[in-house]
Amino acid sequence: MKKILLIETRLFLREWANVLFPVLLPVLLVVGIGQIPDLRKPDPAFDGQRFVDAQLPTQMIMLALLTLAFTALPSALASYREQGVLRRMSTTPVHPSRLLGAQLLLNLCVAALSAAVVIVVGRLVVGSQIPAQLFGFVLVFLLGAAAMLAFGLVIASIAPNAKTAPTLGTLVMFPLLFLAGMWIPREVMPDAMRTVSDYSVVGPFVNAMRDTWAGDWPQLSHLAVMVAGLALFSALAVKLFRWE
Repeated sequence: MKKILLIETRLFLREWANVLFPVLLPVLLVVGIGQIPDLRKPDPAFDGQRFVDAQLPTQMIMLALLTLAFTALPSALASYREQGVLRRMSTTPVHPSRLLGAQLLLNLCVAALSAAVVIVVGRLVVGSQIPAQLFGFVLVFLLGAAAMLAFGLVIASIAPNAKTAPTLGTLVMFPLLFLAGMWIPREVMPDAMRTVSDYSVVGPFVNAMRDTWAGDWPQLSHLAVMVAGLALFSALAVKLFRWE
């Protein structure tokens, strides 16, 4: 497993886009958006917090997760299937599930790195707060990351080839970004749209993240939706996934 992970890491780093979008892009957005004066003032819509304190870093962490889950992961696995890598591995003592596990762990590590850089840069450059409830933050991050990566495996399962995988992933990713409040804050969404957001995994993820920034333990309802999403997407991925 360790050797496979090292190989996958080297292959991952060869593609500059794998690093640029999930790691550098969120950081650049934090720095750029964080310079807007109005976003550095307390906002009643965010319980008196500034937009840059919790909302901005939360959205950027989510952007990194969705980018990895719906573009990098499906593309890599669909490419391996298309090239026959998984089929050939199935004839060796190294089961393809080890490759799958390495891919999941690699993307999770990259997402964690992106989250850490976003928080540190936001604090040093923009003056953002850091999560006051650290253990709650880690729990929410791991649950949200697992659910989104499992969703990405569903995309990888149904994508016919490597070219189609990122396209399908993008078609799913942008509506999820919208429901998470990337362009329209959830607080001003119509009631029906906010209800959909509440059950979309990304909505509870954003809310739970903001709770940890405020020093509160994430609400059980938010954790329950993420756990349910993880169970649902994992079951679908197992049912639909094809090694060849």
